[in-house]
Amino acid sequence: MNRGRWRRGGGSTWKAVGSTVLVAVCAHAAAGVLPSDWPTYGHDPGGMRYSPLSQINTTNVTQLAKAWSYSMRPAATVGKEDPLAQPGAAAEGAQRAGEGLGQLPRRRSRLGGSEATPLVVDGLMYLPTPYRHVVALEAETGREVWSYEVPGTAQPSLRGVEYWAGDGDTQPRIFFGTRDGRLIGLDARTGKPAEGFGAAGVVELKTPDVVPGLATTSSPMTQYGLTSPPLVFRNLVITGSAVQEFPQLGPSGDVRAWDARTGKLVWTFHTVPRPGELGHDTWKGDSWRGRSGTNVWGIMTADVERGIVYLPVAAPTWDRFGGDRLGDNLFGSTIVALDGTTGKHLWHFQVVHHDIWDFDTEAPPTLFDVERGKRTVPAVAIVSKSGLFFLLNRVTGKPLIEVRERRVPRSDVPGEVSSPTQPMPVRPAPFARQSFTMADVATVTPELEAYCRKWIESRNMRMGGPYLPLALNRLTISFPGRQGGANWGGGSYDPVAGYFFVNANNLGQVEQITRRADGTLTTFDADSGRFSDRDRGLMCQQPPWGTLTAIDVASGKIAWQSTLGISDQLPESVSHTGRPNVGGSIATAGGLVFIGATDDARLRAFNARTGEEVWTTRLPASAHATPITYQGRNGKQYVAIVATGGSFLESPIASDSVDVFALP
Repeated sequence: MNRGRWRRGGGSTWKAVGSTVLVAVCAHAAAGVLPSDWPTYGHDPGGMRYSPLSQINTTNVTQLAKAWSYSMRPAATVGKEDPLAQPGAAAEGAQRAGEGLGQLPRRRSRLGGSEATPLVVDGLMYLPTPYRHVVALEAETGREVWSYEVPGTAQPSLRGVEYWAGDGDTQPRIFFGTRDGRLIGLDARTGKPAEGFGAAGVVELKTPDVVPGLATTSSPMTQYGLTSPPLVFRNLVITGSAVQEFPQLGPSGDVRAWDARTGKLVWTFHTVPRPGELGHDTWKGDSWRGRSGTNVWGIMTADVERGIVYLPVAAPTWDRFGGDRLGDNLFGSTIVALDGTTGKHLWHFQVVHHDIWDFDTEAPPTLFDVERGKRTVPAVAIVSKSGLFFLLNRVTGKPLIEVRERRVPRSDVPGEVSSPTQPMPVRPAPFARQSFTMADVATVTPELEAYCRKWIESRNMRMGGPYLPLALNRLTISFPGRQGGANWGGGSYDPVAGYFFVNANNLGQVEQITRRADGTLTTFDADSGRFSDRDRGLMCQQPPWGTLTAIDVASGKIAWQSTLGISDQLPESVSHTGRPNVGGSIATAGGLVFIGATDDARLRAFNARTGEEVWTTRLPASAHATPITYQGRNGKQYVAIVATGGSFLESPIASDSVDVFALP
């Protein structure tokens, strides 16, 4: 099994650079896995997404070639209509007339596809497929070792699975959630249901304490599932949830921990504080009662050595209007640190007060160490759709880079009381666009400029920023936009360079608050949606429309920012615009940053020090996922990415593949 020892081969170089790498390596060794593997979503429990492999590096990355591919679609369905291409099943109600995007189930992929990041442990690659299966593959060849079909009709979690190394008495297990609210455990070696875990390997998460109205299963009040992998912390499996964005009342966003051996509930953390709990006074009156949202639908991380778990909590429902939930609304759009063993609150940092922009803090909190004078300080980096970078002491929650409360525009919607200030770091500068004026209209082509100017002027759109609230009965241009900034992909960290890498969208949103005939509020309008020429897929503000940014955590300044993606529909001379992107980056000891994410169907490598794009390859579809790198038993380093299309960017679902690259 080769567990618990380092392997060397194929020219790979093992280097422990600084305490951050040492801690990550020790955490892996304690779990019985190798740093050359990729055993959890962020590579290490703290989510640095940094691999010590250097066989692929800046001198030879241009030689990368396809090593193997795996088709996730079951062979029995080949030749039949692809279920992911059927709008009725795959769109999951996305185009329900008159409801508007604000009323979609929270964070469900509207057009199917996969956003999964595979795991690799001891020669096996594990991943969920969009065809109701979880599979284990031989990591060097893609040969299928086992395949588990999820019972029922629900898909496994969209973004990946989690690995537990076992506890001596219990064999290693794979854990994942389903879209209909089940937590499933499998034997990692065989793919069979984990013996002794729940009922035949299944734990029901839709319990009466988190999902009211269980009897009416067709109601949106019962929308509850998992779209991201759970977090394994020691012998616990910690779950968040995916719930609706509208209506306001419904399933709770509570975070829970389950015994990895038995599936029994160990602790619950109330993300909307109840009477007598810290933060309850940030919800006026009874506005806390039955409140939905305020959930962890993104990726959690952990400081295993210190016993701390970090939760990126999303906005409360409804995330466009908070007149029925006055106050700062803890723990909405907040990073919460808990004692991982007990679920006890340790500290919190609210990134957005009284969130009415859908600026969820869903990206993984990234843990690493920084030097402050002669001291090494444990840090956590926070990014979100706000397009801002926060650096905190991960033990105390205190900012390591000063944060000031700055005044922002007030809402004019009757009944709304927006926060007069929002927290903003003094540095670095925002890594995503924060505002818009007519001077910022795109001039990429005369046709695009004319279209955008006419649209803005004909609707008398409101503009400004940052933190410009939606207006009543007047379209507002919002940046970074609710699909802008850093989305769930978050960042990666290179402890050698001391750089934090984050990809971002400058993907503005056009919306307004209006009243329905019955007096209720909505954001639906014929012009609601992205701030773009939708027919051509071109944004209405000056590029870049997608970026990859390196932040020097020692100085707190931007080291470099590169354009990420090209617009193939434009002439080559003006196509280097950057593109909308979903997914994240990884960093390696080879001095590289690998990233897919863009809707232009490419996988790229950047020089970590300079930001130069040093390698690009076309994929069969856009890779709205985070890649991985690992070393096979043959000594070769591989880079793997899931590339299907789909996601909220609505990229064509043109593939069902996992694509893996290596040096010849």
